[in-house]
Amino acid sequence: MPPNAWTRWPLRESLSRAGVSESRLWLGRGIRIAVVAGLLWSTFAGGSFSGWGLAAAGAVLLVTMLAFWGLFRMSLARRLWPALGLYAVLGAAAFGFLLVGARLPAIVLCCACAVTAMERLPLSAAVPCCAAALGAFAAVNNDSWLTTTVTAAGLVLAGYVVRLDAEARGNAQRLLAQERAARKAETESAALAERGRIAREIHDVLAHSLSAQLVHLEAARQLIQRSSDLEADREQLLERVVACRGMAREGLDGTREALSALRGEMVPVEDFLRRLTAAEGARLDVAGVPRALPAEAGLAVRRVAQEALTNVRKHAPGAQVSVRLEYAEDEVRLVVRDFGRRGTPGELAGSGSGYGLLGMRERAELLGGTLESGPDEEGFVVRLRVPA
Repeated sequence: MPPNAWTRWPLRESLSRAGVSESRLWLGRGIRIAVVAGLLWSTFAGGSFSGWGLAAAGAVLLVTMLAFWGLFRMSLARRLWPALGLYAVLGAAAFGFLLVGARLPAIVLCCACAVTAMERLPLSAAVPCCAAALGAFAAVNNDSWLTTTVTAAGLVLAGYVVRLDAEARGNAQRLLAQERAARKAETESAALAERGRIAREIHDVLAHSLSAQLVHLEAARQLIQRSSDLEADREQLLERVVACRGMAREGLDGTREALSALRGEMVPVEDFLRRLTAAEGARLDVAGVPRALPAEAGLAVRRVAQEALTNVRKHAPGAQVSVRLEYAEDEVRLVVRDFGRRGTPGELAGSGSGYGLLGMRERAELLGGTLESGPDEEGFVVRLRVPA
């Protein structure tokens, strides 16, 4: 037994009623009521007490009940010296019962004190208190020494078993509380992760669309301000408005796709990439055996493809683009490469926050994958790898 086991209190969950079923509580109450009723009957029914003797016996009984209630409260609050003081009051009450001729209540009270001390006090205090109560029991009891010894040993064992049972219940309650706290923390962490995911979706879907719309709207505003003949510049203004409308439609479609992805209603990755590459005039190659991807992995492939093709449209308009999707055994790979004729950076090159690829890299790393991007001998390449 470790040294601190002698000085530490039982768990508060062990000393309280936490985790105790209603039926067990009422069973304990019923047993206590029955014992008290039996003692009262055996003590007062025979007419042994009258007058002041009856009043004294009633006063001792009331003091005993209050002292037991206080002992339970002080042990729950882990206040050793007040608990020991109340334990001494219980010993004095047992002596009082003996003085007024109520030997049976004195014996029962000594036994109850021994069991209570073993259950609710630190062992360093419980053992001496239990020994004192059992010593008083042996002095009052008229049975043979063997019967008295066996009874005392049984009381010690019963008290320690009750203590172990309460400790097991207290440990179970503590583990349950820790599990609830862990679940609460996990729920909060999942909520924060979901908020981060929604924030990434908002950025990935809307950032480029809105920034491109701002570019076209700003160009239209400057054209209106500088133009002296709006009718002559009508075609340019119309082009800006049509381009802005296309960007808005693209952003709306992307938002719908993001909402579907958040609900788990995503089309297969290959179908999405076919539509995307057809709209951008890129070539798509699929290698490996197609299979359903986890939601996060599929979403990462979609967003990286969109980001890479948007960057090509911004920084190398007119360049040829190839997109390769490869299903490996335990991962999926995406390679987006532009090559051939390098276009002049368009007016959309300055739009956006500049954190698109950085956000894609963070998305991939959160899934345990990698994203590499940079120039090569043929142009610019983006490589994604995520477990799937």
